[in-house]
Amino acid sequence: MPKANSKKRLILGLCQAQGLERAGEREIRALQAELRRRLGADDRTSPSYIANVLRQAGVRVDYDDRYVDPLMEEPYATRLAGALQFHDLESAEASLQKLDAIYREYRGASDRVGTALVRSLVLKGRQRAESLAVNSRVSPEKRREKQEVANWFRVWLETSDLFFDWLELRKQSEEFQRLFSDHHGRRRTPRPA
Repeated sequence: MPKANSKKRLILGLCQAQGLERAGEREIRALQAELRRRLGADDRTSPSYIANVLRQAGVRVDYDDRYVDPLMEEPYATRLAGALQFHDLESAEASLQKLDAIYREYRGASDRVGTALVRSLVLKGRQRAESLAVNSRVSPEKRREKQEVANWFRVWLETSDLFFDWLELRKQSEEFQRLFSDHHGRRRTPRPA
């Protein structure tokens, strides 16, 4: 299997050869088919991977699914780059703290674009976590963790002003302790996703 960098270069080379300045579902599917032709029938490059590579390269991408990053222009793109993380419960909580602070700043400045972008990132996070929570290739422990994270994102989207109070109560609950504590009652340190 080719390295990610090689695959990215191939996608960008195909895009340049075709003169793509804009890519919708049809163009992305055509690039996916060409990758499979060049890399072999076992190539499983997803349309969302192709869309994200193209968007990062400045191509206007008109394709959306839970794994395609939302379109962001500056200054939002730089500020929000990498803000959505949920490798484990700790990174999810840190990510929500960062996103919440940015959201409150944008809301205080009546920046509707900024607040909408933060909400769209949290929504993408919820969708991605839900997808991982039902993926049979993911370990049962990790699926429970991703379902928990998806619930966190859902609650934040519904009641951002109360979220961190709710989270503290949630982490103290019997259910949370049972699901995410080891035999000695200490918080388990989850492994990276």
